[in-house]
Amino acid sequence: MQLTTRLHHLEMDLLPWALTALLTLLVVLLITPFYSLVTTGNKRILNKKLPPLAAGGWPILGHLRLLSGPELPHIILSNMADKYGSIFSIRLGVHNALIVSSLEIAKECFATNDMSFCNRPRTAVIQHMSYNFSMFGLGEYGPYWRELRKISVQKLLSNRKIEMLGHLYVTEIRALMRSLYNSCVDNGDREVLEMRKVFGDLSLSVMVRVVAGDVVESENEEFGGNEKWHEVITEFLSAMGVLTLPDVLPYLKWLDCFGGINKAKETGKEMDRLLQGWLKEHKKHSRSCERDGSFMAEMMRVADEVAREFPDYDADTITKATCQPMMVGGSGTVAVTLIWVLCLLLNNQHILKKAQEELDEHIGKERLVKESDIGKLVYIRAIIKETLRLQPPSPLLPPRESVEDCIVAGYHIPAGTRLIVNAWKLHHDPRVWTDPLEFRPERFLAEHKEVDVRGKQFELLPFGGGRRICPGISFSLGLMELALANFLHGFDIEKLSDGMVDMTSSFGATNMKATPLEVLLKPRLSPSLYV
Repeated sequence: MQLTTRLHHLEMDLLPWALTALLTLLVVLLITPFYSLVTTGNKRILNKKLPPLAAGGWPILGHLRLLSGPELPHIILSNMADKYGSIFSIRLGVHNALIVSSLEIAKECFATNDMSFCNRPRTAVIQHMSYNFSMFGLGEYGPYWRELRKISVQKLLSNRKIEMLGHLYVTEIRALMRSLYNSCVDNGDREVLEMRKVFGDLSLSVMVRVVAGDVVESENEEFGGNEKWHEVITEFLSAMGVLTLPDVLPYLKWLDCFGGINKAKETGKEMDRLLQGWLKEHKKHSRSCERDGSFMAEMMRVADEVAREFPDYDADTITKATCQPMMVGGSGTVAVTLIWVLCLLLNNQHILKKAQEELDEHIGKERLVKESDIGKLVYIRAIIKETLRLQPPSPLLPPRESVEDCIVAGYHIPAGTRLIVNAWKLHHDPRVWTDPLEFRPERFLAEHKEVDVRGKQFELLPFGGGRRICPGISFSLGLMELALANFLHGFDIEKLSDGMVDMTSSFGATNMKATPLEVLLKPRLSPSLYV
């Protein structure tokens, strides 16, 4: 979750600005003494060595204004790290946040102090979009979280399960190849396409099949249409990147100045409606679901037992709250990464050519790429690693919160401190990465050959690290590698102009390209292979 504090994108006219100014004045006059007491803490903490506090914070609101744009938050925090070092703190209202941007300190947080930083911050937006924190990825650490995590890792995202579901994303990739080829034929063997939509549709179609299974194929469009899911996931990810005023000033829980909380409630209700529709269809087709390997069917088989152990949660809520992050995270990460891969390849044509040469050498032009081929396509895999380094799906890793006092880099970190690891800064550390701004996949075939993205090596953390690392790494990588290999093998790709592709990122919980990516596609294989 990127910590954009645009307060619902700062969509304010003159009246809200005036109300905000008046409100801030009242807050300063009425609660400054209390705030001072909260932020200075007791003498025991004051006597400890604390991380350097960045300058520029405002009374009450702290450093929120510095993260409100127009520059992206991870860039702002990277510039601050150049001044204050790889560990420093900022204030977000009444909350202290620890900003970390080196592999050594990230390792301390995610390995040495992993248990200390095992919680997630509780925000109003997340509460209303995650079934009151029932979604284990964003919920509190404890027995419920551990049980849902175990189910996700062992039943939903195990290597065996991924192998069983592999045919689903093979089917969807083949369908995409056929659709793109037909579009090219209909337009004289060349077609201009907007790739954000192409890759977005692919990743979403795969996740619908994986999460809901075949039972939704006959479902009413209002419960499962791709366009509706695109809309609600976009709203979900956008809302996750918003801090509301009550999040930073808890004594203003009653206030929703800019509608962020109401918007989150609407988004949460809409996603619940979609998931409830799927759940209803599964119950209606319970017999066929007994053999269904989908995530939702798996969860329905175990949810009653979990609900008996944790009576605060009912079985249906547990099922939906576990399927929800699969839809949001699975579709979002894959689409975002594939878009950046294509942007980087178009700006580095020699690398695109080398990737297609590898495909022609190992696959040839008489068949399509299969899952079993991926192990031989070392350059394709290096391209994806290098893209995850340069353009991580979440430049600021989803924040954590300390549950106890701990020591990081020799500094005392009080309980309740937010932890924000700047993955973008860490991935561009010149001490680790030669020419860190260059797109050079060869680094993962040479000096960084042993570096992986699974959270064990702390110089590369696109999916996070420690016990709250993303559980869907293997699934996402498998889909990205097979989709990219088939796409580059099946089509020649050209830019529409001679200039460089725009690499501007947008605000939000994922690192989405800010502008559309239009390319010209031309089939490069025998027509019979696309059928």
